[in-house]
Amino acid sequence: MAEYELEVPFREEAIRRLKVKDAVYVTGEVLTIRDMAYERILDALDANQPLPFNLRGKAIWHAGPITKQEGGKWKPVSVGSTTSSRFTGPASRLIENMGAKMVIGKGFMGPAALRALEKYGAVYAHTTGGTAAYYANQIPEILGVHWLDLGMPAAVWVLKVHRLGPLIIAMDSYGKNLFDELQSRVDASLQQIFKDLKIDPQHKYLWWP
Repeated sequence: MAEYELEVPFREEAIRRLKVKDAVYVTGEVLTIRDMAYERILDALDANQPLPFNLRGKAIWHAGPITKQEGGKWKPVSVGSTTSSRFTGPASRLIENMGAKMVIGKGFMGPAALRALEKYGAVYAHTTGGTAAYYANQIPEILGVHWLDLGMPAAVWVLKVHRLGPLIIAMDSYGKNLFDELQSRVDASLQQIFKDLKIDPQHKYLWWP
């Protein structure tokens, strides 16, 4: 496992250097996108309408920030990742159509995302759960917000982050998936347990009449 400092916008060669299990720290502009914002973005793409932000070479974060206003400026209070699996399709489109180079979130993402990452040179970076206040401290400034009518957590927040991380590369641009490796290890451990206990996992046990 290697460790990297990355700046946004990302260079293709920097992203291609990353491998599953690498740790990265991100500095620069990151945009939060989740359910309703994805819907609005995809509607705009389908209708060939312009969007108020540019994702080319940038990172999108599956997060719902809690913020407050101080002196006329937005300040982050808590920024934690939401589950990314349900955004597999939409995130793949943003990688393909808008040039996003990193998706930040938690949990697994499906095969469509892995194919998009490999084809277009992007990565999926995993955050640690329960660290929303910690990540908020890595956001020195909120540069702007779009679509507040969706509600605070669902809006698109443009964050200036400084050494956001450590983030772990869970899916890289070479078709490698950390979750597949973990599942293989779990399966192997279960098979060994069954063997040690002399249990046939294919046997149909009856626990009630």
